[in-house]
Amino acid sequence: MQSSATSIQAYLDELPEERKSAISHLREIILNNLPEGFSETMNYGMIGYVVPLTMYPQGYLNDPKAPLPFVNIASQKHFIAFYHMGLVADKQLSEWFRNEYPKHCKTKLDMGKSCIRFKKPDQIPYNLIGELVTKMTPEQWIKFYETAKTTG
Repeated sequence: MQSSATSIQAYLDELPEERKSAISHLREIILNNLPEGFSETMNYGMIGYVVPLTMYPQGYLNDPKAPLPFVNIASQKHFIAFYHMGLVADKQLSEWFRNEYPKHCKTKLDMGKSCIRFKKPDQIPYNLIGELVTKMTPEQWIKFYETAKTTG
């Protein structure tokens, strides 16, 4: 489910109350822990954290109008989604996260390539998400992205 909201506040305002609180808290955790250089924006109908064009002018998929996406959060139909592109790009980071998750949650990890799904807002491991987003700088993400572009 993509939102047509053009601002983060408009996105939050359209959420049901139980999702609004969880998404707002997740957003706060991300903003408090994300390394300097990333920018918060709306992208792909979700709240996103990107490498801005001022830092990576080539843009995502060589589109000079599209900043390089890194993390997104969204309220989907049946779950809250947290997307972290670094989990796909960095096998060590993905392994670290998979090993840490059971230490923070009693529920089984529901994860695709970059998407972690939380069916119940009260099961989001906010501290773990906060630690996860500290582990990659914009410069490191650009290097992973550039490597993936040339080898993929």
